[in-house]
Amino acid sequence: MTETALLARRKKLLGAATLFYEQPAHIVRGDGVFLYDDKGKEYIDLYNNVPCVGHANPHVVAAMQEQMSTLNVHSRYLHEGILDYAERLLDLHSANFDNVVFACSGTEASEIALLMARYATGGRGIICTDSTYHGNSAEVRKMSRVSLSGSPIDEDYRAIPFPQSYQSVAGHLQGEALTDYYLAKVQAAIDDFAENNIPLAGLFVCSIFANEGLPDIPPGFMEKAAAMVKKAGGVVIADEVQAGFCRSGHWWGYQTSGFVPDIVTMGKPMGNGLPISAVAASAELVSAFRDNTRYFNTFSSSPLQAATGMAVLDVIDNENLLERSAEVGAYLRAELKRIQSQSEVMGDVRGCGLFIGVEWVSDRESKTADRAGAVRVANRLKDKGFLLSNAGALGNVIKIRPPLVFKKEHADLFLTAFDEMLGEL
Repeated sequence: MTETALLARRKKLLGAATLFYEQPAHIVRGDGVFLYDDKGKEYIDLYNNVPCVGHANPHVVAAMQEQMSTLNVHSRYLHEGILDYAERLLDLHSANFDNVVFACSGTEASEIALLMARYATGGRGIICTDSTYHGNSAEVRKMSRVSLSGSPIDEDYRAIPFPQSYQSVAGHLQGEALTDYYLAKVQAAIDDFAENNIPLAGLFVCSIFANEGLPDIPPGFMEKAAAMVKKAGGVVIADEVQAGFCRSGHWWGYQTSGFVPDIVTMGKPMGNGLPISAVAASAELVSAFRDNTRYFNTFSSSPLQAATGMAVLDVIDNENLLERSAEVGAYLRAELKRIQSQSEVMGDVRGCGLFIGVEWVSDRESKTADRAGAVRVANRLKDKGFLLSNAGALGNVIKIRPPLVFKKEHADLFLTAFDEMLGEL
């Protein structure tokens, strides 16, 4: 089937669903960091964090196959597998997490976290950022809608400007003064809830503000913002769906950003492609949630999820992917910063671990965002065999987020192509 015919068939059956690139890639196979299209062209994947231990990882595939050939049922029977997985997952987290609630998607995890925060505190008010994304359900989408509108779309939500150092709305403030500026926005949201007699439930943020563009967070902001929210009677929810599982160079993004949340949500990379997500919190918070909701999910807490999740953790440990994320990520950032010194369109290079953002600008001095330029970069690199995309609040951040099995040799191939692309542009 031709690409034109395939596009027409897709639109007829799926509607106008989003696709990447001006000429969409027709991907038929994956292996490690590589993807292959229908014509056999090889791409290096620099975008997908779902297959965090690599596309078609043989250890994960074998674990899935063995478990499916043995047993897979819902969670209303006893099964050791999910308990072993829960213990192993909790051991990777801060000591204040005692229980796990499993689900199937990041959206479901976000819903659980919202309910957990509200039952635990008796509050309703949620503070989020003005460019956030935590999922697609009617309730979770309210956080994104607050962000897009710039004003409360629902009385239970307030948006704050996301903390950043590069394109800051605070003008030329730096250091502690910049931190204080953003902390004042958090306090203003807390005060606004109080003035409107809306009890505070908590703060809900991605621990590294990935959807916002992976900004350099002003020093101490997250630790102090978390303390402010807790003092006001709320809890702090860290979305680890993008940030977690060694992506940031630590196991969790909250470790990178320097704070301890009350609730964490996890998703995407947990199953390397199998739908699995989770929420971790203290026994007290989880009990309040369980008692009030009697939550049940047909496909969660399953033997299949447990076996697959354990296999992913095996690969991360056995192949030292935490160390690789930190080391290869640092190398790639350093090389991109070297290239940046010779390129006026690269306004900023930032990130943590194997998650890098390159801010594309039309003028470095004024920091004018260039979304169209970022789109061109993604398309040019796709043609050269490297898949990434543009993202961020202004759509002008080149988002580099390869599977954790990405090596220095892959980084070097990308850097050569990146340099060539700059010359062509």
